[in-house]
Amino acid sequence: MSAAPAARKRVVSLVPSLTEAVAVTVPGALVGATDWCTHPADLGPGVVRVGGTKNPDVPAVLALRPDLVLANEEENRAPDVAALREAGVDVLVTEVRSLEQAFAELARTLRACGAAGRVAWLDEARAAWDAVPEPDARCRAVVPVWRRPWMVLGRDTFAGDLLRRLGVANAYASHEDRYPRIGIGELGSCGAELVVLPDEPYRFTAEDGPEAFPGCAAALVDGRMLTWYGPSLTQAPAVLAAALRAARR
Repeated sequence: MSAAPAARKRVVSLVPSLTEAVAVTVPGALVGATDWCTHPADLGPGVVRVGGTKNPDVPAVLALRPDLVLANEEENRAPDVAALREAGVDVLVTEVRSLEQAFAELARTLRACGAAGRVAWLDEARAAWDAVPEPDARCRAVVPVWRRPWMVLGRDTFAGDLLRRLGVANAYASHEDRYPRIGIGELGSCGAELVVLPDEPYRFTAEDGPEAFPGCAAALVDGRMLTWYGPSLTQAPAVLAAALRAARR
């Protein structure tokens, strides 16, 4: 007599990157996601929106009776995680500060959500990044993530690690803060040759951002490719490298 199939887990994701990863790997597992979970474009009518990453509707999450809630130590607030755990919910909290850590945390998360065996897109993503050649030289850059006030990538960030692998030397990689607030005067005089401007979390555009860095080449990059750890990692090295090359022509 064959064993009964394992019951499908009911998963709520409070992390857009993980929402996409679970949706494409374990279809049907997600029952809730945040308002910022934009990929895949259609999560389906069975996935309830439960507020933002910083302000989730905890009662709405609990009403979905999840077996597992996915969170991240950077994107989600500790009090919300604590409230869910106090209500008896299993919360898996990820930490992602490098590409290698992203691969490890994705594998752990997908296993917890019911993925069986190897995940094809995860293998493809690792292969894509393994194929990136060691840069001949590095371009010193500033990488803003917010404006009013200006905030930039500092130490130990996932996005900073991706850029490092693509030949970008973050001017603030040794700063004591991970996302320091730096005045535009200092940013303009730090010796950067390049400014990398993603379209999220702040939506930098050709008309909003480059003008603050006269004399610097400006690379406008897809924020999902730079900051999301999920299926986008398969395309990210090629897409980001192309944007960086275009800025420095």
